[in-house]
Amino acid sequence: MRTTKKLICLLLAFSPSVGAMAQSDNGVVVTGSVQSDILIPEFDPEIQDRADKVDDWATTNTFADVNIMSEHVDAGARFEFLEHPLPGFRPPSFSKDYAGWGVPYFYVKTHFKNWDLTLGNFYEQFGSGFILRTYEERNLGIDNSLLGGRFTIRPVAGVSFKLLGGKQRRYWDLNDAWISGADLELSLDQWFKGLSNSGTYITLGASWVNKYEKTDDVMADATHKLNIPSSVNAFDVRANLQKGGFNLLAEYAWKSQDPTFENGWIYRKGSVAMLSASYSKRGMSLLLQAKRSDNMSFRSRRREGESETTTASFINHLPAFTMDQTYALAAMYPYATYPDGEWAYQAEIGYNFKRHTLLGGKYGTNVRVNFSHIRGIERDPINGGGAGTDGYSSAFWKWGDDGMYYQDINVQIEKRITRSFNIHLMYMNQFYNNVINRIAEGELSDNKKYVHSDIFVLDAKYKFNNKFTLRGELQYLSTDEDLGDWWYGLLELSILPNWMFTIADMYNSGVTDIHYYQGLVTYSAGSHRIQLGYGRTRAGYNCAGGVCRYVPSSKGVTISYNYNF
Repeated sequence: MRTTKKLICLLLAFSPSVGAMAQSDNGVVVTGSVQSDILIPEFDPEIQDRADKVDDWATTNTFADVNIMSEHVDAGARFEFLEHPLPGFRPPSFSKDYAGWGVPYFYVKTHFKNWDLTLGNFYEQFGSGFILRTYEERNLGIDNSLLGGRFTIRPVAGVSFKLLGGKQRRYWDLNDAWISGADLELSLDQWFKGLSNSGTYITLGASWVNKYEKTDDVMADATHKLNIPSSVNAFDVRANLQKGGFNLLAEYAWKSQDPTFENGWIYRKGSVAMLSASYSKRGMSLLLQAKRSDNMSFRSRRREGESETTTASFINHLPAFTMDQTYALAAMYPYATYPDGEWAYQAEIGYNFKRHTLLGGKYGTNVRVNFSHIRGIERDPINGGGAGTDGYSSAFWKWGDDGMYYQDINVQIEKRITRSFNIHLMYMNQFYNNVINRIAEGELSDNKKYVHSDIFVLDAKYKFNNKFTLRGELQYLSTDEDLGDWWYGLLELSILPNWMFTIADMYNSGVTDIHYYQGLVTYSAGSHRIQLGYGRTRAGYNCAGGVCRYVPSSKGVTISYNYNF
């Protein structure tokens, strides 16, 4: 991929004309963005080990995208400068292969009424992503796009068919495996007018993905070599029913034998089953979900993780059935999807108490309760369960003997007190399996106990007038395990239309007695946003959708710039 650096000259030469082309009347539209996050590090022995010291005077993750769209042809490219990446994107926290610079993403797409063709890099997801999901998540250092081709055709109403093939990006290179696949979706309500007339929508889907990777020598022991399949197939079937506010999704996927370093070179087939039901009407919502996965990690490089822990080379994605947390202390112990297999359950109910009622008060009250519970699956070893065997047997409905992996219950209340003042309250009770989650997040742990925590959050906002708004957060995490109790406070003053001033402090009152303070000034004007800050960052895990990246502690001046056109 480094040969694509020659495209940078073309990208830079093209950029001065972007503003003019974006305003053209000939049907051509140009869009794009620039994102640059910079840290000027300062070593702080109170929060950092010598191994965490960054020798570069400045580090940055910088991205620039340009997309040209016309009536029938689109094209785009992305320039990335990651030669001196931010802490958390460099060894030993992350892959040594992440550093680099160039144009790793570019595409040309032609599209007409019933079909389109993409050549170059692209992202795709079949169904819920159980056998294919390629995407970009910059906060996690993930970009597993495919470089190749994708053809989509809609021959008649209610039918969509996709065919694709390519090689998967792994940082600044491509994995050797060839990925191919097909997806078919049928919208029955397009064929049977009685369904659409009654407000009933039924979608059926089926997908297939193949990974072809040349075999290599893998030894089960000193004298026995494994017979590694070069071709691995995965299949997915699903059905979705929607009527009014009711939605039901059932999906099942399975995978052929795929011995890898990650699963210990066993020959057990993989599977995942999910059932999700939701209902919503004005003022009320309900969600119920259950998922069972078993040996369903699917990568385009069978030896991934052999030399280092990495989030690269995933062909598929298994979402965590846990609530995404945005508050700092609620996100301190996040759950990472366990690749070997799990039973996951999630339920959520939301209700809006109407205005001028006992619980609604003058302005109404919104209450939401979310519950997540995750356990391992049963595993009975077969022939010792080692490399070269089928690994284990597992009864579908049985839980494993390794206990609960994760559990939390969240209660949130949103309440407007006056026209100018509103509050958000949250209580969270959490059980975090420190052994299982550290393994899933990429760090082994010998601390064989749960971290049980109670978390309280008060988020309040007061609007003085149309220009000044003050928001504050007060958070408290109570636990007898790990590092003990934590406090977090934040004040944020917004001055429209341009300015925002933020101060925050995270304090461990349990063991370390350390403050992690931050101060930020943000200026926004039109499509430009720049933020200047200084402070400390606590070591921990940054997670999204059940995928996690370890972030070491750091201190220094931060600069963040964003521009969209």
